[in-house]
Amino acid sequence: MSNEHTEPGHGDSPAAWTAVVIMLVGFAVGTAALFLDLYPVVYVGGAIVILGLIVGWVMKRAGYGVNGPRYVPKAHN
Repeated sequence: MSNEHTEPGHGDSPAAWTAVVIMLVGFAVGTAALFLDLYPVVYVGGAIVILGLIVGWVMKRAGYGVNGPRYVPKAHN
């Protein structure tokens, strides 16, 4: 029996990390603005979240997603 295991990826790529960090900043801005009753800034936070989605998609299309030509996975120890 073969003990070959293929790694599913789990989205661990520069595109995924960049998108998540940008969206996390957007959620933080929106949450802080909501507590401070700054509703226009809440919308800015939402726009940052959408920007994170777009940046992640563009980076994936540029080859920085999982199994992309510019993505080099790190070896597991």
